[in-house]
Amino acid sequence: MSNTLRITALLFLFSSTVLFMSCNDKTNSKKTTAQTENKETKSLKKILFVVTSHNQKGDTGKKTGYYLGEVSHPWEVLHSAGYEIDFVSPKGGKAPVDAFDMDDPINKKFWDNDIYRNKIENTKKPSEVNPAEYIAIHYAGGHGAMWDFAENTEIAEIAKKIYENNGVVSAVCHGPAGLVNIKLSNGAYLVDGKKLNSFTNEEEVKVELEDVVPFLLEDKLKERGAIFEKTTPFNKHVVVDQRLITGQNPQSAESVGKATLKELQRLTKS
Repeated sequence: MSNTLRITALLFLFSSTVLFMSCNDKTNSKKTTAQTENKETKSLKKILFVVTSHNQKGDTGKKTGYYLGEVSHPWEVLHSAGYEIDFVSPKGGKAPVDAFDMDDPINKKFWDNDIYRNKIENTKKPSEVNPAEYIAIHYAGGHGAMWDFAENTEIAEIAKKIYENNGVVSAVCHGPAGLVNIKLSNGAYLVDGKKLNSFTNEEEVKVELEDVVPFLLEDKLKERGAIFEKTTPFNKHVVVDQRLITGQNPQSAESVGKATLKELQRLTKS
């Protein structure tokens, strides 16, 4: 083979190798970018549900916990829309459940889901939660929340970070007990100047627990500067204001889920 042919062959081989490596690098770069985008998308599809660890109604000897329908109905709406739900409680571990009604098909669907049944029976501790992974936080009610939500500074800090990262905060029935002591970075209470609702004073009287709970939730929210809106006892009522969504009672749980989904969709578009 002449020197000219040898040089031509070597140049062709070199050019082919460079081209192959360049294409390979671009392919790997695209894969890395896609993987990063997938991780970011997945992280933005997660919602944190807060449930109580408390199982006693004061000194009455009566059991309580989180109200199952206030978990299952928002879960059904949000999970069906593609969101992954995690659970946290003040103490972590198995959360006590109240209103265990398996005649409610949504309750049964949630309870029979092995993945989510395992999650709520093995809730995260607040120290195990990274707020940056969540686009929203939902406080489920049940009377137990009145004893361990308000003073839990760790979960309040998680909610603050989610909210200030342009996330959504929702709560239903006694769940807004978790809102009363959340302070934003500017020192103001999260609820100050915002329209919201919760289980009302009238409803607490009707269930004869107004002297059992450590405080009346409606009054405490008003003390924090909230603009409290309500309807007649045990009728559905939901309020949306500045990425804060609240429902008055168990009857409002599904609507809170729908309002949360609508707000998340709005934020995604914007």
